[in-house]
Amino acid sequence: MELINRTDLETERLRRMVDREIVSWPHEKVRTSIRYSRGADFSGTCYYRTGRIYVNVGRHVRYPYDLPTQIARAESNATHWWKALYALRLADGYELALYVFLHEFFHWLVAQAGRNPRQKESMCDRFAARVLVQRYGVVVVDSDGVPVLPETWDFQDVERFVAAARGPVTRRVGDRRCATARRPSRRRVGSSSCT
Repeated sequence: MELINRTDLETERLRRMVDREIVSWPHEKVRTSIRYSRGADFSGTCYYRTGRIYVNVGRHVRYPYDLPTQIARAESNATHWWKALYALRLADGYELALYVFLHEFFHWLVAQAGRNPRQKESMCDRFAARVLVQRYGVVVVDSDGVPVLPETWDFQDVERFVAAARGPVTRRVGDRRCATARRPSRRRVGSSSCT
């Protein structure tokens, strides 16, 4: 994967963080640019047809930073649905850049897996949040700043959802070799805005 860094963040540290998370996924065609935003705290864009990912982080952001997410489980009643607001408490710009990258990378994996890219925002958030919580010890908090348990938001097997992105798997059947694609279940979940 090509990584272009136009921020003051250390490029090699960013590369190590990113490489560690994508090593088991196809990523050779991905080209990522990390740059400062024009005013927003953060944003990202994934052009899944060309493998271009843009990660924008705010130069003005102060840490620790509570990054709002859509990882909470949806709740509903007879007339409408809603989600609690959960945020990731990020320690620095490296964690912010990694989160945005992983969110956009999941959009790309959805397309590579042949899935419908629409309405996958929550899944993208969960994919990125899981890495930050498990590997970097980032805390998820509710709207009152109270830490929440992983069971309240980490309930989907998002990796299985995009397993077909890894391509066909060859295995032995009797004396023949046959190729089969890793296909996750066809359940419809999540949301997306990739182009």
